[in-house]
Amino acid sequence: MRPSLATPFLALVLVASAAAQPAERPKAEAMVKEGIAFLKANGKDAFIAEVQKASGRFHLKTGSTLYLMVHDVNYNVVAHGANPGSAGLNRKDVKDPDGKFLVREMVKAGKQKGGGWVDYKWPNPTNQKVEDKSTFSLAEGDLVVGCGIYK
Repeated sequence: MRPSLATPFLALVLVASAAAQPAERPKAEAMVKEGIAFLKANGKDAFIAEVQKASGRFHLKTGSTLYLMVHDVNYNVVAHGANPGSAGLNRKDVKDPDGKFLVREMVKAGKQKGGGWVDYKWPNPTNQKVEDKSTFSLAEGDLVVGCGIYK
């Protein structure tokens, strides 16, 4: 019987896929920090507009799952790079499928010195499937800026 090449290939694909996710963590943190630098350099209104507009540098792009979401410390969506229509909504009581109050956790993590990560489940905008997600949040003034990765 001839050995199959499918098994080693599948193993390689799974290892490459698993290795890609940790590589996304620094990209998410960098996007948050870039967003905060943009906020400081250009002001709150310009920053919000940049996150909200489809061609903005912090908006969801084809082929990527990275975008910024911005909440105020009262859990209101200020800007959202994947769902601009959510701006103005209070998300204090939004839960993931496991019952985690994810926006409360993001704001809390963002207020920590150096920011922090929150794990939860959320629909992936590229395939609409609920997946494990981790978001890095960092506060600047009364805003909490976050960027998540799907695991």
